[in-house]
Amino acid sequence: MNETRQDAWTNDEDIILAETVLRYIREGKTQLEAFKEVSSQLSRTPAACGFRWNATIRKHYQEAIEQAKEERKNGLKSDSSTANKGEADTIETAILLLEKMKANFQTEDNVAKEKNEKLVTQLENENRQLREYLKRYEETIIQLGRIISEVNTFRNNKI
Repeated sequence: MNETRQDAWTNDEDIILAETVLRYIREGKTQLEAFKEVSSQLSRTPAACGFRWNATIRKHYQEAIEQAKEERKNGLKSDSSTANKGEADTIETAILLLEKMKANFQTEDNVAKEKNEKLVTQLENENRQLREYLKRYEETIIQLGRIISEVNTFRNNKI
């Protein structure tokens, strides 16, 4: 009864995991990030990838890990001028983003002001109309009061 588990790791999956982790080490990224990438490729959890790496695969790739770390260190030394340029690009990108956000905010603010002005005008017109109705009703009530007084006076005079 030497059955293989349904979720057993294949050699191809082990190679994908190892190559991805080594690439992430060379690029200065974390192993956790590598596990997340591999997990989406292989339809496994990042935890399963991490367990497989630490329990089995890492032992077979010690030299490759050290070499990847060296490549990362050497790459960082030669990339110091590139990093300064990258920082400047990042700052420029941030400035452009902030300027765009400011312009969008001003546009949205103007649109909101226009909407509010239209709403205020609409409410003022409605208020004016309601005041006219109120004035008419008050005049009608006064007229009805006069009529009632006249009717009462007429009734009292007849009695």
